[in-house]
Amino acid sequence: MNIIKAKTAEGKEYMEGLKSRANTVQQDVIKVVEEILADVKNLGDQALIKYTKKFDGVELTSESMKVTLEEIIEARSLVDEEFMEAIKLAAENIYEYHEKQKKNSWMHTKEDGVILGQTVRGLEKVGIYVPGGTAAYPSSVLMNAIPAKVAGVERIVMVTPVSKDGSINPFILAAAEVAGVDEIYKLGGAQAIGALAFGTETVPKVDKVVGPGNMYVAMAKRSVYGYLDIDMIAGPSEILVIADENANEKYIAADLMSQAEHDVLSSSILVTTSEELALKVVKEVERQVKELSRKDIIKKSLENYGAIILVDNINEAITIANKIAPEHLELLIKDPFAKLGEIKNAGSIFLGEYAPEPLGDYMAGTNHVLPTSGTARFFSPLSVDDFIKKSSFIYYSQTSLSKVSKKIIKLAETEGLTAHANSIKVRFE
Repeated sequence: MNIIKAKTAEGKEYMEGLKSRANTVQQDVIKVVEEILADVKNLGDQALIKYTKKFDGVELTSESMKVTLEEIIEARSLVDEEFMEAIKLAAENIYEYHEKQKKNSWMHTKEDGVILGQTVRGLEKVGIYVPGGTAAYPSSVLMNAIPAKVAGVERIVMVTPVSKDGSINPFILAAAEVAGVDEIYKLGGAQAIGALAFGTETVPKVDKVVGPGNMYVAMAKRSVYGYLDIDMIAGPSEILVIADENANEKYIAADLMSQAEHDVLSSSILVTTSEELALKVVKEVERQVKELSRKDIIKKSLENYGAIILVDNINEAITIANKIAPEHLELLIKDPFAKLGEIKNAGSIFLGEYAPEPLGDYMAGTNHVLPTSGTARFFSPLSVDDFIKKSSFIYYSQTSLSKVSKKIIKLAETEGLTAHANSIKVRFE
């Protein structure tokens, strides 16, 4: 990892380089995605069967597309009890955290019979995309499905790629059962997103689709936005650690690499006031990475987008963090709570040396679906709010409408909308 001084030209160049990670959109990918989506829209199941054979090498039918209860039972028998205990505890914590996010409908009565209010209800149908194969993440099933359940979503539809033998990763199915997913389809890629957006003979059309995926999935989500809602277009993963001279270099090195192993485009950044600590972290990374299974990805990620940035004080470090707006931000400083209020832009904030980033990924209960690539400036973590819709309601008595009728008419006529004005006038002729 390179050690950079924040106020140098090298420091500014590194900050600019971070922005470019997620800005590359491959036109050939978009073209392929648009063709797939058009086929799914026009041909339904026939297109899904064609693309599953082409990309996954599996012959599906409309009947075999949906995961059966027998397949779920079989998957459950293939996973160990230690995993089930862990996934159930994680689910409990996720439920508990997201229950606190629930919002209630409300009504307010004013004088003269005026009643105003808002109804809050869950979406009817939500689709969840879950990657399969080597990138199978049971934790993502919980993080996407449980907030939807808490919000009151009536029907949760999951899609996930099928393996060459026609099966679904058993850990994914076990997690789906724990999370309360209603139905599961053996579909992946852009065609799965198209099925959820447009509906087919077998797959229901949903109101929103959430969940991570590869570039084809991300571009498909972007293309179908408007036919339905989406959560976000996720970019490469990232972590930023702010540390003072008292921080533990072993913990920092481990935490930086926990994100670097995701992708060669992942960024892992340490911002510190201590050059001595920076040098120790470099040595720890070199020592620890040798024992890690994804060391080649980690090394390339740290080489391309990893850095240690030296600053004069913690306030300067926080300024840099707010500018980068990282997905994950760790505060490994003497009193992290004292600086919590100064963090303006971050997806999730981890306080102290015993709250490492993987705690949030798996067990704490906070959601690990987070804004990336600087979008924490205006996006929030996935939450119950993402699965609800609101409607306002109004009641006025004749007396209360009469009091404001002339003012409404004046505003409507000023805008040239005489039919609006007339709607009020006819009630008092």
